[in-house]
Amino acid sequence: MPRPNKAALVAAAAKARQSAVAPYSGFKVGAALLSKRGEVFTGANVESASFGLTCCAERVALFKALTEGAADFVAIAVVARAAGGPMPCGACRQLLAEYAPSARVWVADSGALEKISELSVAGLLPKPFVLLKRPRR
Repeated sequence: MPRPNKAALVAAAAKARQSAVAPYSGFKVGAALLSKRGEVFTGANVESASFGLTCCAERVALFKALTEGAADFVAIAVVARAAGGPMPCGACRQLLAEYAPSARVWVADSGALEKISELSVAGLLPKPFVLLKRPRR
């Protein structure tokens, strides 16, 4: 398993942020998800006029990783222009709890990438909704 490099994963999230499609809020978010095999999957938020259809950067990265066969994750970085870094929403927290429960979560303000806050998925969502037995992929 590769040793996670916070700065490199945050930089990948910052680069992914440039691809965000946020015409309504202007709030651009990038995420980078690191698998145990060393693969990095990136995502950016995509907004819709029907706000409920908007998809967060974290979910885009996670869905890309899962649909490309990755299953074990060690860290996710999330970057946006937000003091202290952006916090994942409830839906993202739930999906991370299901598919990346032991991942470290690193957040950074896009204007201060060197200031990285570290959290755990369990710290973000201490009592997630999970099935007793997870379906096999």
